[in-house]
Amino acid sequence: MLSVCFKGRIGMRIGCLHRSISAPPLVHVQTPSPGETHLWYILPGEVKSASLLDQYFQHLSPCEKENISSMGTEQLKKSALLARTLVRTTIARYQINSEISPSSLKFRKNIYGKPEVDWQHGDNRNQSALHFNLSHTSSLIACGVTSDSPIGIDVEEIQRRLTRDILSFACRYFTPDEVEYLSAISDSEVQKRELLKLWTIKVSEILVEPVDPGDTNLPRNWQFKLLELAGSHYAAICTETNTVEGGSRLRKLKVWKTIPFVEDECVSGTNAAVEIV
Repeated sequence: MLSVCFKGRIGMRIGCLHRSISAPPLVHVQTPSPGETHLWYILPGEVKSASLLDQYFQHLSPCEKENISSMGTEQLKKSALLARTLVRTTIARYQINSEISPSSLKFRKNIYGKPEVDWQHGDNRNQSALHFNLSHTSSLIACGVTSDSPIGIDVEEIQRRLTRDILSFACRYFTPDEVEYLSAISDSEVQKRELLKLWTIKVSEILVEPVDPGDTNLPRNWQFKLLELAGSHYAAICTETNTVEGGSRLRKLKVWKTIPFVEDECVSGTNAAVEIV
């Protein structure tokens, strides 16, 4: 029996519940091959089971539990819980040679303040190192994974409301060529969508593991992929260019929709994961 203490109502009353957890095993997946990116996403609105949320909470570290319990609203608590669960279950899927529980994973921050798995801790020594990055809105959470490149991802709702004038915003954050491109679009809705696409790509570049900010001479050899997820979000992925003999080639992408411990669906090549660029 496990004691579950959760200050909030993510499917439960305030207080402590006692429940035995018998989770089905995660479906293991081969580590992304060189030149390949994996993307996993979850739709919070589809996760409604109180017992499942309780189960997710059990896999978190004491610090993660405390942080989530201290959040102000139930929506924030649920979003943070699902985000941490997605990271833990996604990383655990790739440990094929030895069974690793999502709850056993330890994390640390690298020199840039970006979280990474601490593979030197306890039973996790000598496991396959992976690069990952997480992004979320209130209605979609995504985790990108690579084995051979730093990765940055960003997701934005297609119907996101903009409170500022589009061109004023663009003049502040975008290049002159990008501003000129947006200025030439007469349809306001199309203009907004194009701005969101450009913004999503820019944020993914910011979130990828950075080079030394003081060295302006280093090349920025990034490759981008933009797609529409679940018919409701734009997702941008930034990775290092996949260099091969004689030049470079686009990285391959595989996409899964998941509810951890319940179902996984590969949606690559479907209307749920439409590649734009």
